[in-house]
Amino acid sequence: MIEFAIVSGKGGTGKTTLTASFAVLAENKVIADCDVDAPDLHLLLKPEIKQKSEFHGMKRAYIRKDECIECGICRDKCRFDAISEDYVVDPISCEGCEVCFYACPVKAIEMRDTVSGYWFVSDTPYGPMVHGILEIGEENSGKLVTVIRKQALFLAQKQNVNYLIVDGPPGTGCPVNSTLSGLKYTVIVTEPTQSGLHDLERIVNLAHHFNVRPFVVINKHDINEEVSLSIKKRLNEINANFLGSIPFDRTVNDALKIGKPVVEFAPESEASLAIKEIWERFKKSVLA
Repeated sequence: MIEFAIVSGKGGTGKTTLTASFAVLAENKVIADCDVDAPDLHLLLKPEIKQKSEFHGMKRAYIRKDECIECGICRDKCRFDAISEDYVVDPISCEGCEVCFYACPVKAIEMRDTVSGYWFVSDTPYGPMVHGILEIGEENSGKLVTVIRKQALFLAQKQNVNYLIVDGPPGTGCPVNSTLSGLKYTVIVTEPTQSGLHDLERIVNLAHHFNVRPFVVINKHDINEEVSLSIKKRLNEINANFLGSIPFDRTVNDALKIGKPVVEFAPESEASLAIKEIWERFKKSVLA
């Protein structure tokens, strides 16, 4: 089984668009959406949820009012002002630091699990999908990404699929670390701008840190051919593999408007043909 993630150094490069098209083109696969802070792959793949599970990311303080002596120590110690004058903890303000828990002289405070988000196992027209979402203002997205990857890997091994396709989060933060850890391959989507090149270099370095082989796709390469050429030259210097380019194509926007992968919506469009070539090139590279 080939497990790989599609990532990008920044948002808006076309990462999810490419992931959705790969999900259409790949045979016998499981799909995972690890962008739990702002998931959008479901908009294109239309998953039907079969299983919903709670994600407990962080413990928060809870004051047992019948035991509290209202000494005020917890309120003085809390740097987030999460404890009200009547000794009720605001779950939004509480950061789970446990200072109040250790400071309470009568041990009237406990740390309780809270529901920080959810993860799902779904069916799509293109194969099984594991995905999730954090609740508003919640943290520990990296932990939820780890849960989703483990569940997707379990499902992929159970069904003996050929590919596990992961739509990763943008950037180089904790969720991306959790996405890349343990992989052999990643496809990085960039755009022909100076900021795109800068962000590309950062995530390629991150991939090398985790011993992940990076493949690079330049999206909308023809909006700035000069920078596209600079990116191709730079790839040799940073030890990344150029996988292909996708031209600017308004058909992609038309497909997104109605919520369909572009290779299904317009299989003969310029962008679709380029994506198909990229997929075939990737398969040959990883199976060689």
